[in-house]
Amino acid sequence: MDCRLITTAVLIVLILGLWECDGQRECGHPMVGDRIVGGADSKEGAWPWQVDLQENGHHVCGGSLLNDYWVLSAAHCFPNPSAVSGYRAYMGRYQLDGMNQREQSRGFAGWWCTRLPGLPEGSDIALVQLDSPVPLTDYILPVCLPASAVQFPEGMDCWVTGWGDVGVSESLPPPGTLQELQVPLISQASCAKMYGVPTDLHPTTSDVLSDMICAGFEAGSKDSCQGDSGGPLVCSMINGSWVQAGIVSWGDGCAHPNRPGVYTYLPAYSDWISRTVPTLQLYGGAEATLSCSLSICIATAFSLLR
Repeated sequence: MDCRLITTAVLIVLILGLWECDGQRECGHPMVGDRIVGGADSKEGAWPWQVDLQENGHHVCGGSLLNDYWVLSAAHCFPNPSAVSGYRAYMGRYQLDGMNQREQSRGFAGWWCTRLPGLPEGSDIALVQLDSPVPLTDYILPVCLPASAVQFPEGMDCWVTGWGDVGVSESLPPPGTLQELQVPLISQASCAKMYGVPTDLHPTTSDVLSDMICAGFEAGSKDSCQGDSGGPLVCSMINGSWVQAGIVSWGDGCAHPNRPGVYTYLPAYSDWISRTVPTLQLYGGAEATLSCSLSICIATAFSLLR
């Protein structure tokens, strides 16, 4: 066979393989940087997957954009699964009370929660399908979701974002700028110990289940709060991709000692997410690894042909 034909074929496959790797990199890569540690206004565009979920014109929860059609949030944000008509999702939103010229809004085609047999006990997770696709821009981009094998070690510094209260019964003041907070991860076992310590805040303790992870500080002082529910807890991985480790789920009050924020742990739901949105490629999944490894092998073969 003509060597030039072989070279051309190799180049075509190489380009396709690299395109697949680039497709993986499209999620979790904001075009805007600069973050401030510790409960502060974010910079516009710093968290382009953040979604504002509203019911009848009022902010109720956060969410995260997975692709142009799907949003991830918490199941408890939707107490009536049949009432989709009153909800809207706002992507590219920065301020609740601002002009937000870069935002897009969509209604719901439906949502899927995980109150199903065989799934972990907490199951505070929901997938929302938008009624039409949203265009991806520098200010509207998807977050990466982890495959089931991805691990988020205790002590890893991650970020939680949202428009929730800034204190107990203290609403975010106008113009309602998206807030960001850097928090260390706390393992399920360590968090369960903290919640086993009685406090004046709550006469009984709460269970931290196996499909949960915590983030925050044993001493309190910084935490997610009411109104942040459904929003993302994201971590920067070794390749620079931002991957969502958890969904804001619950807590006893906000920022109290021994009561860190509790999040739905996403690796526990990777299989369910893949079944519900089969086109979604997960970070750390075998398919992505195979695709990128293949392109490297082809690149090596091409170098031998030259």
